[in-house]
Amino acid sequence: MKNVTFKQLRYFEALARHGHFRRAAEACGISQPALSMQIKELEQEVGTGLFERSAHQIRLTSFGEEFAPRVRDILRSVDELGDLARASRNRLMGRLRIGVIPTVAPYLLPTLLGNLTRQHDGLDIHVRETQTPRLLQELEEGRLDTAIVALPVSEPALIEIPLFTENFLLVRPGADEGKPVPGPEALREMRLLLLEEGHCFRDQALSFCNVDMRAAPQRDFLEASSMSTLVQMVDAGIGVTLIPEMAVAVETRSAAVSVVRFRKPQPSRTIGMVWRKTSPLAKQLLQISDVVRRSTGALREQQAALPLNEDPPT
Repeated sequence: MKNVTFKQLRYFEALARHGHFRRAAEACGISQPALSMQIKELEQEVGTGLFERSAHQIRLTSFGEEFAPRVRDILRSVDELGDLARASRNRLMGRLRIGVIPTVAPYLLPTLLGNLTRQHDGLDIHVRETQTPRLLQELEEGRLDTAIVALPVSEPALIEIPLFTENFLLVRPGADEGKPVPGPEALREMRLLLLEEGHCFRDQALSFCNVDMRAAPQRDFLEASSMSTLVQMVDAGIGVTLIPEMAVAVETRSAAVSVVRFRKPQPSRTIGMVWRKTSPLAKQLLQISDVVRRSTGALREQQAALPLNEDPPT
């Protein structure tokens, strides 16, 4: 295997990840025939097939399954050499790949990206928005430098840095304004609107309501893929939902809904940054976490000024 190139390994990893020649070629920025040729040459070099090809699907062979994790280890090590070189510089610059969960990204990123580019103009920032399990997988594989997620993630290979804690608020139809705020027991009897499965915020909302979805009748719950859809469904009188405090200003500005805080102890979540313990960029990522923390401080000031309904004292 003397003639195997890093380029071929990267193309192999992309095809293994996407399972599709066109999508893998687009991800690599090359033509599909060029990718196909490089994969064929790699297979010739290793002396066996790496992929099973059919009209509709590409899958790894048995050997390819064993080959793939070793390739990812090699590519991650090469990337970390580049990170090591960047870490030796006196200022933050170069590529920074940040993952963010969908219940944070729309509300934090406008402020955060502006602050990062002003304070570190040498950064080439790449943002990836997806659910926590995928972010953690891409961190492990070296395709992300850091991720902003709900803590804890409890992964031994990752460093967790708490950034801020925010409360969950109840969003209900505007006609309910002034009514007593329901507790978890009462919420279980209502039509509760939830994010679809896979979002950690969904699990946190269910935990507050002490709901076991395995035992709950599915007709009692409706699901959506975004906070925006949930709030619009509440506006239409379909049910009630919970949203994180940072989402209130954006998601309720065009909806005739009532937003109210729960009685104490209020449901909440902790948002933080995570990265690999082995990352050479650990010192730089700590600096980035300070920028994230300051950016969320500005958001919290905005939240404090929101005219939210409060449950009258009993």
